[in-house]
Amino acid sequence: MADATDDIDKLYEFGERLNDAKDKSEHRQDYEGIIAAANGSVKAKQLAAQLIPKFVKFFPELAEQALDQHLNLIEDHELGVRVQAIRGLPLFCKDTPEQLTKIVDILGQLLIAGENVERDAVHKALMTVLRQDVKTSLTALFKHIGSIEDQSAEDFSTWDSIRKKVLLFLRDKVFPLKTELLVPQELMERHITTLVKQNLQDVTAAEFKMFMDFLKSLSLFGHKAPAERIQELVEIIEGQADLDAQFNVSDADHIQRFISCLSMTFPFFQKGCIRAQSSSTI
Repeated sequence: MADATDDIDKLYEFGERLNDAKDKSEHRQDYEGIIAAANGSVKAKQLAAQLIPKFVKFFPELAEQALDQHLNLIEDHELGVRVQAIRGLPLFCKDTPEQLTKIVDILGQLLIAGENVERDAVHKALMTVLRQDVKTSLTALFKHIGSIEDQSAEDFSTWDSIRKKVLLFLRDKVFPLKTELLVPQELMERHITTLVKQNLQDVTAAEFKMFMDFLKSLSLFGHKAPAERIQELVEIIEGQADLDAQFNVSDADHIQRFISCLSMTFPFFQKGCIRAQSSSTI
C-alpha cells in the first residue's frame, strides 16, 4: 500500500515539475518516470493515462515509447484505466498531425468496446480528432469499411464487427453533423463522396441505401445540382445494381439490392434527369 502511495506521490511530483518548467524538454527524466509509472497500481495507471498524452509533444524522441505504453493502458483489465486512456488518445495527434491516421485507426478498432462508458469515450475521442482534421480522419475511418476480399478467414469476424460499428458511428454521429464537419463544404462533400464510392463493393442493400440517402442530402447533389451530378448518383446506383451480372433468383440480398436500386432511380426518371443510356439500362 505504501509503495502504491509513493508511486502516486512521485507522479504528482513529475507532473508538477513539468507543469512549472519553462523548457519542459529539459525534464526528460520526469517524463520517463511518468511512462514507467503506467506499470504501477490502478490509481497510478489512471494518473499516468492523463499525464502521458498531456506532455508527449515536448518529447518527440519518446513519442513511440509513450504511445506503446498508453496502448497498454487501453488494454488494461480495469475499466477506469481504459476509459481514461481512451480520453487521452486525441492529444497524441493534436500537435503531431502525422500521428492522426494511426490514432483514428486505433479508435475505430475500439468502437467494439463492450462497456457503454468505454464506447462513449471512444465516440467523443473520435469526434475530437474529426474536428482536428476531418479529411484525414474520414479517410482513416473508411479504411475499416473496405473489401471483404482483403480479410483473412481468422480475422474476418473481428473485422466485420469493427466495420459494422464504424458504419453505425458514421450514420449516427458523423452524417447528422455534416454541415458542421464538412468544411469547406464543396471540397469536403466531394471528398466524402469519393470515399463512399470507393467502399461500396461489399455493402448490403440497407447499407447502400444509408449511403445513398446521405449523398442525396449533400448540397453537392441537392435540388439545385446540375444534371451531371444527378447523373453521377444514377451511375452509382447502376454500379450497385450490377446489371451485367447474371441474375440469381436464389440470392436474397442480390434481389433486395436490385429492387432497392430500382426504387432509388424512380425519382430521377420523374425529374427527367437521367440520360438515355441510363434509362435504357435500368
